[in-house]
Amino acid sequence: MKVVVIGGGIIGCLTACFLKQRGADVVVLERGKAGQEASWAGAGILCPIHPWLYPDSFTHLIDASLAMYPAFREQLEADTGMSIEWQKSGLLVPFFTDDKNNHKQAALDWSERFNWDVEELDSQQTLALEPTLSHQNTGSLHWPEVAQLRNPRLLQAVRVWMDKLGVELHEHAEVSSLTMQQDVLTGVQCADGACFTADQVLLASGSWSGELAEQLGFALPIKPVKGQIVLLKGKPGLMKSIVKHDDAYFVPRADGRVLVGASMEFVGFERGNTEQITEQLMASMQKIAPGLQDLEVEHQWMGFRPGSPDGLPYLGDAPNVKGLWVASGHYRTGVALAPITAEVMSRKILGKSVNMDCSDFSVNRAIPETSVLGFPKI
Repeated sequence: MKVVVIGGGIIGCLTACFLKQRGADVVVLERGKAGQEASWAGAGILCPIHPWLYPDSFTHLIDASLAMYPAFREQLEADTGMSIEWQKSGLLVPFFTDDKNNHKQAALDWSERFNWDVEELDSQQTLALEPTLSHQNTGSLHWPEVAQLRNPRLLQAVRVWMDKLGVELHEHAEVSSLTMQQDVLTGVQCADGACFTADQVLLASGSWSGELAEQLGFALPIKPVKGQIVLLKGKPGLMKSIVKHDDAYFVPRADGRVLVGASMEFVGFERGNTEQITEQLMASMQKIAPGLQDLEVEHQWMGFRPGSPDGLPYLGDAPNVKGLWVASGHYRTGVALAPITAEVMSRKILGKSVNMDCSDFSVNRAIPETSVLGFPKI
């Protein structure tokens, strides 16, 4: 079977690898340079932001994906000789008296229901674990098993893996339309006139999936949600845990650098970092982790998350066109969900059974008018 994957981010590339391993002939088409958008820009936290706000089906999906990571990482690193810099750093959520929302009880209830190991810490225990945090904290919750990885390292390794597996990649290949013969999907055509034949086509174009879906003849309400990140240059061990608060998150790398992120902006495809957002992130740092205030700002970047109205990904067949599939809208959890997405979609595309209910992620599901997990307010 020949499959064309539209989109060269982590979702498209990893699904292509799984398809190739299962015997498919796979071509990946990327409108720009592979792995340079949201997949590259993300912080690499292997845990959803506020998972207790999501439906149970999403937690089942996340749990299945995270359970795949040890074996997936081992195979990827063994086959490529590259490290994705996975580390178990734990996740800490501190609380303050002026928090707009207190997630404590909901987080504890969720952790108990889904057997996520969590510790409840008082203010002094919180400071003992993370001395850079504010003394104004009123305690925290700590999930010691949460891990992280370096997105660019993951993408580099997957790119090498694609080459070793024989997955064909075409960069700067912008898809413009499907090719059909008597209502049967036969492939795709690119803007430069190049055509690629296919028995099945997977749309995995991240934030550009909604626009492309419209060109291909169906509605997919995926829109870009911009996020800006500031990188601080620190010393190893200054901060050990991933620290998450409603106002900002902090991700310490093994080399001592700390990511501070990330804004949620509904501004279309407006590129570039802004002084206003940088100031907001630095103000949040002063409140949450003032022990980082003397660190030098080394770098800044941004990316476009593929947002969906309810915060859930789209995983399944597209309406009206037999042989067209969608794996997109992963929003803030693309890296965490990449292994299970590749597993589920490669099996679906090849007509194999999937031992998971994915109805909540169907392309034609009902969309709520408002959702706390959906697009940010303008």
